[in-house]
Amino acid sequence: MLLFLLPLLWAGANNCSLSITDAQKQESGKYYFRLMRGDNVRHSYTDNLLTVNVTALSWTPDIHAKEPLEAGSSTHLTCSLPGACDRATHPSISWTGAALHPLELASEAYKSSEILLTPRPQDHGTNLTCRVTFPRAGVSSEGTLMLNVSYAPQNLSISVSRGNCTELKYLGNGSSLSVLEGESLRLVCVADSNPPAILSWARGSRTLSPSQPSNPGVLLLPRVDSDHEGKFTCQAQHPRGSLGISLHLSVQNPPQLLGPSCSWEDQGLHCSCSSRAQPAPSLRWRLGEGLLEGTISNASFKITSRSAGPWANSSLSLSEGLSSGLSLSCEALNVHGAQSATVLLLPGKPQLWGGFVLGAVEGAGIAGLLSLCSCFILFMVKTFRKEAPGVAAEENAPSTSQGHQYECLPGSTMDHPHPVEEEQELHYASLSFPGLRPREPQDQEATSATEYTELKICK
Repeated sequence: MLLFLLPLLWAGANNCSLSITDAQKQESGKYYFRLMRGDNVRHSYTDNLLTVNVTALSWTPDIHAKEPLEAGSSTHLTCSLPGACDRATHPSISWTGAALHPLELASEAYKSSEILLTPRPQDHGTNLTCRVTFPRAGVSSEGTLMLNVSYAPQNLSISVSRGNCTELKYLGNGSSLSVLEGESLRLVCVADSNPPAILSWARGSRTLSPSQPSNPGVLLLPRVDSDHEGKFTCQAQHPRGSLGISLHLSVQNPPQLLGPSCSWEDQGLHCSCSSRAQPAPSLRWRLGEGLLEGTISNASFKITSRSAGPWANSSLSLSEGLSSGLSLSCEALNVHGAQSATVLLLPGKPQLWGGFVLGAVEGAGIAGLLSLCSCFILFMVKTFRKEAPGVAAEENAPSTSQGHQYECLPGSTMDHPHPVEEEQELHYASLSFPGLRPREPQDQEATSATEYTELKICK
């Protein structure tokens, strides 16, 4: 048994207190009180022993912020060690953390029990550590605080995925996004803020219902159509400020062909053709095996082409070079596909301007015509080519065709009747027979399919 006898300092009358400052491990043991006068021992109280056990330092410092941490606002933080005695030797304190200014870490600014911190948004979630060291005892303890910094939305972005594709594309504010009509689209708006911002989508000035109520930043467009074209905006609302990001959705599609529409004029045959697509299509004509495009004019024909927005229009006037059995077609194409319509000019009454007929039948003279014409057949074939980038160079691409039939005599039109010198009544007809079984194509590849609607009149 070890007994320790320490000299006492009288703190006052009848005060025999024992004080151990900066206790160390080796100061553990049993103590008793002895009364002395000079060098003479008057009395030892060995019957009343005091046991002292010095343990390892188990307290950790507490870090406390006097105000909530907000980005850009200064806040005082204090570090204290619970259980530390007032009479103990003053410990040394140091601070570390990513939120502290690196140039001041070695200065006295971060060696005090209280510091002034101005956090940034990127400091949210980082650790701030206070270290308390007792030099005489040679022990230290650390306390750590994870910073909870409030900040307004920033770095707002939109990620895009198409269909079942997992590939993501990130768009900034004011970006444009082109989508093929019929595709599915998933737009995800992401805002960096604390606490999380409330997200919402709007198209134009109309707020959209969330596709996923549990995740309002997600907007699903299962099948994009032309009505979806326009401006989409994601708004992030937050107590410390709001932020928005927008994109313009451009819906693209393959050509849709209107025509050709043909009519007889004094100088010959006049045909017009229109198409709508996004991006705007280009139009061209085929006369037999010849390809005609652009705006050109010569003694045989004249082509006038123009476009406005998604529309393209072209007209063809033929004054000579027409022959029996000649085919005339209008083709529309863009990067997403192509579509064409063909008029087959087949033999008719020899006196009927060039020896063939097309378009609409002149009703008043039809009986006389049929008595003179042993037989005539007229076709209009409309051909679709899809998924054909660079289709202008791929003449043998697989196609799907549908047939439509119209009849026309000189002096009549396929679209609108024109007055003639003689008083006649004109009748127009457009006949189709969707129930007919497609004829087997003779001169096309096996990958093509053509349907004809045919009118055959024989006397």
